[in-house]
Amino acid sequence: MTDDGVTRGGGADSGVAIGGLVTPVGRLSVAVSGIGLVAVRWGDIPAATRWPVVDDPDRLRPALDQLTAYFAGRLRTFTLPLDLSGLGRSPRLVLQTLFEQVGFGTSITYGQLAHRSGTGVPARGIGAIMGANPIPIVVPCHRVLAANGLGGYSGGRSGEGLATKRWLLTMEGVLQPTLDWASAT
Repeated sequence: MTDDGVTRGGGADSGVAIGGLVTPVGRLSVAVSGIGLVAVRWGDIPAATRWPVVDDPDRLRPALDQLTAYFAGRLRTFTLPLDLSGLGRSPRLVLQTLFEQVGFGTSITYGQLAHRSGTGVPARGIGAIMGANPIPIVVPCHRVLAANGLGGYSGGRSGEGLATKRWLLTMEGVLQPTLDWASAT
């Protein structure tokens, strides 16, 4: 690992294994480099991805297994190695802080995460970083809230971002279920 916290070699540019799973919030696809999880996307990762694709089920299996366990209610803490090497220093530090310090069943505001990350990025900038998070759910940007409400969420199926954020926070016990909870999935 270098002084800037980036592991060199074996990253996404060396190839990623791609796979997917169906979840209560839609189909998810994941990409795993030789370093770790590099992407989680709703839908499919395009065949013409910016990374070379490798056939490596063993590399992929831990990510798919942990996401499956999370959605089944059997996993509260992801232990996957992450590959954030494609990000700049501040976004990487903000996402690492979120991954390491904001656990299942908890939430944090954009302003609190700005302070806790120590990057000097203001709350509005934290929102932009959350919107560009390449590894949603595992790096839990759904747990980051506005000071006066849910805030935004760019994840989920098209047009269902806030409903997806609400579903994830309810599943984790941060929000109370609504009367129509069963139909929310």
